[in-house]
Amino acid sequence: MSKIEALERELNLKQLQINRLLNITQAINNNVSAEGLFNMYRSFLSWEVGIKKMVLFIKKGNQWLSATSIGIDEALFTDDIPRHFHKFASINNIDETDHPFFREFDVVIPVMHKDTAIAYVFIGGFGEEDDMYNKIQFITTITNIIAVAIENKRLFRRQLEQERLKREMELASEMQRMLIPQSLPSKDCYELSSIYKPQLGVGGDYFDFLEFEDGKIVFCVGDISGKGMAAALLMANFQANFYTLVNKRTNLIEFIHDLNLSVNRITMGERFITFFIAQYDIHTRELRYINAGHNPPVLVTNDEVILLNKGCTILGSFGELPEVEVGSLYLENEAIILAFTDGLTDLRNAAGDFLNEQMLYNFVRKHYQLSASAFNDKLVERLGVFTGDQDYPDDFTVLTCKIFLPPVTC
Repeated sequence: MSKIEALERELNLKQLQINRLLNITQAINNNVSAEGLFNMYRSFLSWEVGIKKMVLFIKKGNQWLSATSIGIDEALFTDDIPRHFHKFASINNIDETDHPFFREFDVVIPVMHKDTAIAYVFIGGFGEEDDMYNKIQFITTITNIIAVAIENKRLFRRQLEQERLKREMELASEMQRMLIPQSLPSKDCYELSSIYKPQLGVGGDYFDFLEFEDGKIVFCVGDISGKGMAAALLMANFQANFYTLVNKRTNLIEFIHDLNLSVNRITMGERFITFFIAQYDIHTRELRYINAGHNPPVLVTNDEVILLNKGCTILGSFGELPEVEVGSLYLENEAIILAFTDGLTDLRNAAGDFLNEQMLYNFVRKHYQLSASAFNDKLVERLGVFTGDQDYPDDFTVLTCKIFLPPVTC
């Protein structure tokens, strides 16, 4: 009878284990929270399996966290415990150790996922009559199920976050495409042409233009700090303010003060914009501009290189601009203006050398007699030769303005 009773007890235990395993599997399928799964795990090991000491460590990011435990004094949990985990590559008895935490346990069970440990469970307090082998086998099975389920939850959350970020980037990219001019003017008096290469489809570079009936044209280039949706939203607001203020037809100094104030109010000084704006009058052939902390555009006329560097500090960081200077030039002959963002001079070749400003100035002087579109085509060709297979490290934008000798119709 004793053998039959022992077999019945073993059968009942196996049935209990299977039922608990089914309960945990169902809980996983019903998307029970991680805390709920840990509670079920602890309850099962404590009541059904009779485990007296247990700690389950789960990896979260680069840290190991104690997810649940049985019969262990919290004072034993020290920061140095995870440093010993590399010793446990498989199920092992824990030998004599000087560390007070590990002395509490008999066995360690690592849980591996693609050759990487994602959990460790430490078990202790076995009695002499315990069927240690069968208990360890079942604890290993249920720990693997729990740990892999938690890891899958983590991977699923990361996938959802990546999809959310991807969608945000797509929305930001769509928004920026709507803000950037799709066509630029080509007249007898002037021509505009652009190269626009936002990194990963979304960046903080901005350029625009406006033409007025009195023969004046305004064009600008800016670089908004930040990336993604935040930069796209700031760009949309910036463009709205730019159009509103430019159409007021105030002088450039008043315009730049108002634009700076609007950016500062929106960002509370936490973001900034480098900005270059130029106004050209086809009748007087006067070019007036303000450079607000931007890379100085290059103007070449009569084989002379002129840097358009007069202006003020960046926009948005201060409620009031301390000083503003307007640059002014009279263009008696044809000229070309190359305005760009810093992504252009951040380009590197295979040797790691930057595309420095002097190389750029020499290029503009050599090709300034071309039309704006032909100049940009030549520039793209030259950049391809320079960078080879190197990726763009940042947003990259060019706005080229060609000033022609005016015919009688201008």
